[in-house]
Amino acid sequence: MKGEHVSADGDARVIVIGCSLGGMRALEVILRGLGADFPLPIAVVQHRSSEWDGQQSMLAPLLQRHSALPVVEAADKDPLVGGRVYLAPPDYHLLLDDGVVALSVDARVMHARPSIDVLFESAAEAYRGAVVGVILTGASADGTAGAQQIKRRGGTVVAQDPAGAEAPTMPRAAIQAGVVDRVLPLDEIAPYLNVAAVTHR
Repeated sequence: MKGEHVSADGDARVIVIGCSLGGMRALEVILRGLGADFPLPIAVVQHRSSEWDGQQSMLAPLLQRHSALPVVEAADKDPLVGGRVYLAPPDYHLLLDDGVVALSVDARVMHARPSIDVLFESAAEAYRGAVVGVILTGASADGTAGAQQIKRRGGTVVAQDPAGAEAPTMPRAAIQAGVVDRVLPLDEIAPYLNVAAVTHR
């Protein structure tokens, strides 16, 4: 599937990741753990406050230093391609549709745009049980409602162990909501995704 257009039909599989405070370091750790042959597309929402304004366009190149996979800022109607990391642009919601990414300037969700919930819910709607959602460090509960939708449609949800998270609120909220299948230390998430990319279990 690497390098191929990913449709919502058949065996399509996607990874969606959400993070906020402390997310940059967490993403670096995960991306370093994924090889150049990782076959699935990855869509990422990182909350970025106004403090990021001068650095927003630098997020993709900064993460690229730690990734063997291409890291790109998503553009509306980009094809969803295996083996590529798509970042939500600042002040846009990132959604997944049938084989493409979409951007939206709809209202903020839980004070956030991009919103993790919006990404997760769109992925669950388009890909149903073929989604793995990952909730990392963050200081809000964004992502919990989206994780519920992933679970409701048969997908899998992984949360970073709050004990090792720079900001434990986000993964803890999802865990307390009962929608997390696995709670993993940060350095065990990439190995899990490497296995999930083959078996999706």
